[in-house]
Amino acid sequence: MIELLIVVTVLGILAVAVLSAINPIEQINRGKDTGSRSDAEQLLSAIDRFYTQGYYPWQTGATDIDDVTTPWGDVNLTAWADDNNVAVLTKLSSGGTAEIKESFVTRITATAYNTLKKYNRGQQGDSTYICFLPKSANFETEAGIRCGATLPADFPSSGACPAGCAVAKTCYSCLP
Repeated sequence: MIELLIVVTVLGILAVAVLSAINPIEQINRGKDTGSRSDAEQLLSAIDRFYTQGYYPWQTGATDIDDVTTPWGDVNLTAWADDNNVAVLTKLSSGGTAEIKESFVTRITATAYNTLKKYNRGQQGDSTYICFLPKSANFETEAGIRCGATLPADFPSSGACPAGCAVAKTCYSCLP
């Protein structure tokens, strides 16, 4: 009987050690962050493909010089639209050029989804950034390191890297 208790105790200790090493919550969060990064890449690719027409989806045409009305904001905001109030996601999906699928738009605009933010300063040659707030420690550390580095002039530093974000874990992970 004592031998059986010893074996059960050892197995319990091993199980706790394995679970703490694996950290299933961290793995789930890392998977969610990887999905958010993939979605951000897909959205940026759709914007680049749309640009082959000679203008961005938030513009009404190649002669439209009014680049961005709201530089930093959620991708699903109706404020992210062209001058005719056509939402960018609509122009990129089945309501426009079909660069992205409607199911993709539904997924990234759902209330339970990790909100994607967009940024474009609106000046000639600026990059468009798609950002998300990381959930896993690995992605939080990566975002904090980037915010502490020298950033490009067109990077959304005020929105993505608020003061003390590395300590508070509120730095955004931004692509490109």
